[in-house]
Amino acid sequence: MKYATDSLTEKERNAIDNGVASGKTISLITYVLGDQGEAKLKYILERILIKYDKVELMELLYTSAKELIANSTKAAIKRMIFKEMGLDIMEEVDYRKGMEKFKSYLNEKKFPAYRSRMKENNFFIKISIAHSQDYIRLYVINNFSLIPVEENRVVEKFEHAKKYDNLFEFFMAHGDNTEGAGMGITMVEILLTQSGFEREFFQILSSKKAQVTIARVQVPMKEKESDLDTPKSSIQQLLNEDLSLTEIKGTFF
Repeated sequence: MKYATDSLTEKERNAIDNGVASGKTISLITYVLGDQGEAKLKYILERILIKYDKVELMELLYTSAKELIANSTKAAIKRMIFKEMGLDIMEEVDYRKGMEKFKSYLNEKKFPAYRSRMKENNFFIKISIAHSQDYIRLYVINNFSLIPVEENRVVEKFEHAKKYDNLFEFFMAHGDNTEGAGMGITMVEILLTQSGFEREFFQILSSKKAQVTIARVQVPMKEKESDLDTPKSSIQQLLNEDLSLTEIKGTFF
């Protein structure tokens, strides 16, 4: 895999290198992940995986990150559209009306056009990567909670993923119909399984009280998964982890 890091400044590379070397959780915040953001994400993952001699995990972690960031961006754009239309996302009639318009915005090529509007509406995505000799944890975080219909859809996607052991089976079943179909959650779980990890190492949790939704992919760095924390975590446990979540509403990197 080619790492497009030429666009990063020496200062950015040094900051990432120093953070990785010191074992810090590395974070970036985006409204819509563009080429520069992708370059940073690749470089962060590359430096972490080189440190632990686990470069073979690059495809799993980078693909998972991209899929989850795309899902998070769509969720933010959905809320922005409802807000701009003056619709209540919790009301059934308003939800149907808003979703009709939202579906016309699903093409990821259109995402950059919404960057300034997402910033104005304070909808952003935070990506954090925690790492140690025992694990790598990828977090993709929205600054809002899921609504009930979205929670049900997440459960459906996790259930759907159980039908497949690898991506070949998945794409044979769905062909080219995955674009814009909300298959990211399903694909991430299949990727984990295909890579030899437990499905439970992928979680999505949401808190109305904290107004946060967290997707976490946890990858053990040792052969024995018993060396890793219990896969299932509560939202409170995730909020207590070193993600600087207390700064999520006002700190941008």
